[in-house]
Amino acid sequence: MKKILITGTAGFIGFHLAERLALKFPNYEIIGLDNINDYYDVNLKFGRLTESGINKNSISYNKPIQSKKHPNYRFIKLNLEDRENILSLFSKEKFNVVIHLAAQAGVRYSLRNPYIYIDSNITGFLNILEGCRHNLPEHLLFASSSSVYGANRKMPFSVHDHTDHPLSLYGATKKANELMAHAYSNLFDIPSTGLRFFTVYGPWGRPDMSMFLFARAIIEGKPIELFNYGRMKRDFTYIDDVVEAMVRLIDRPLQKNETWNASETDPASSFCPYRIFNIGNNSPVEVSYVVELIERFLNRKAEKNLVPIQPGDVPATMANVNELWDFICFKPSTKIEDGVKNFISWFTEYYRM
Repeated sequence: MKKILITGTAGFIGFHLAERLALKFPNYEIIGLDNINDYYDVNLKFGRLTESGINKNSISYNKPIQSKKHPNYRFIKLNLEDRENILSLFSKEKFNVVIHLAAQAGVRYSLRNPYIYIDSNITGFLNILEGCRHNLPEHLLFASSSSVYGANRKMPFSVHDHTDHPLSLYGATKKANELMAHAYSNLFDIPSTGLRFFTVYGPWGRPDMSMFLFARAIIEGKPIELFNYGRMKRDFTYIDDVVEAMVRLIDRPLQKNETWNASETDPASSFCPYRIFNIGNNSPVEVSYVVELIERFLNRKAEKNLVPIQPGDVPATMANVNELWDFICFKPSTKIEDGVKNFISWFTEYYRM
């Protein structure tokens, strides 16, 4: 029996992970946490929770709700910044594994609302780390992002590359999360694994992501904007692959690396029980091709506006996943054609379009 905390279970990745663990691992006790903020449509967040058996009308702040679908899943609405109640939750539940996926996401949104990123991604993560410090779980897994690579142009992005030039506040907070986790791993011997996600997509995805925006606009007959004049390339990574990687990592807490060389520092590992992995498809495609696929599966044409690259954006991403493969014998491999088809199938059914 393991008791697992997953933060962000009203969100895209957290919802899918909670569903997978609750369905496939009845010996796991899952507690999901989310504040259900209004960064994007809360109805979609409530839709995910409903899909997990959480009654929307029963949700109130800091009150655990039992899933009607999964006997081993409970949900609690709670802000990451609520230090007193976060620490109380850790003290009460004594989690074996903590999977921290909740965060304020979005590169462009961080240009307009910077303080939210500090509150959620820095202060909120500090509260999670303090909870781990005082209750010492067997393993902490936390979400980072491909955004930490920032100005790096060396392809593919490797966990061995230095990430000292973020291009957005969002990317900077994710880099800070990695540094904070390393410090706590060193000081309090917390096995910690950072996961750099690369453009995750699929059913129940985020409405602020390009694929979702494109599909909605095409259906509604509205123009879509293709940044960098349609030449942006992204390492689109299907949600099922992301979840599979996390499931395999849960029972693989890191050990101290006794061979780590302090004179030739490797950013991907450490002398303490800490490591970083890329979670990406290792097969980037132009965003314009994704639009073509959406057009094909919707059987509609898009009206396209080609515009310059936006502040904080990077022109291309690509994940080197060799270390992930060596560690868990798995790497994301879903073809973009199959993933987009699955996304559009869910999108048109969910929104009845």
